[in-house]
Amino acid sequence: MVIAEGITKRFGNTLAVDYLSVEVQSREIYGFLGPNGAGKTTTIKMLTGILRPDSGSIEILGMDMKDREMEIKRRIGIVPEEPKMYENLRGHEFASFIMEIYRVHRDETTRRLSEICQAFQIDYLDRFISDYSHGMKQKLMVATTLMRQPSVLFLDEPTVGLDARSAKILKLLLRRMADNGAAVFLTTHVLEIAEKMCDRIGIIDKGVLIAEGTMEELRSRSRREDDVSLEDLFLELTGAEELRAIIDQMGE
Repeated sequence: MVIAEGITKRFGNTLAVDYLSVEVQSREIYGFLGPNGAGKTTTIKMLTGILRPDSGSIEILGMDMKDREMEIKRRIGIVPEEPKMYENLRGHEFASFIMEIYRVHRDETTRRLSEICQAFQIDYLDRFISDYSHGMKQKLMVATTLMRQPSVLFLDEPTVGLDARSAKILKLLLRRMADNGAAVFLTTHVLEIAEKMCDRIGIIDKGVLIAEGTMEELRSRSRREDDVSLEDLFLELTGAEELRAIIDQMGE
């Protein structure tokens, strides 16, 4: 569903993503983890056609991003970390706008939107988006993305701003989408989410994919016990174990 081969992106003298290759299969939730500034958001922007890689290739749903970008964008969904919306629209106007852009079947999509809004307790579609909190915007962005039932879904820190109930519902909906054949690619700083819901995990550090696999495969690379947590694996693989020593010294 998603194939990236050797994608690289520079911003001036900064190498943001360094010859990264990744694949995501149908029915799979792929967690993409890394420290701040590691290249996660830049990678998502390349995979979704927002940024063009300096080198390498991207194929989504069997289509080359260079040749069929618009067709790919019609069939994927994107939930960014910071929702960008037209704040002079009401929630229902924004949803209608999305339906028109993507040329979806309106009656069916409206029904799905109503079900998703009920699940997320979105009862503010008649209010202007300018009056929404970050969490309210995030839920509306998720709802208007999921209502289209995209074949591939990209989410950048999707639980930021969501309350515990909404975050749980989102996790259940993503699992159902994947089980129904979609591919889900998400970034998160909440390692417990990645450990519990992702089928495979990739860890990027300084633009380089340094580890990838199931939890069992990642644990096999650890020097620790067999049941080591993803948090400990992450710190070990990204060279951040010295943080424990720093904290220990602060108490002395």
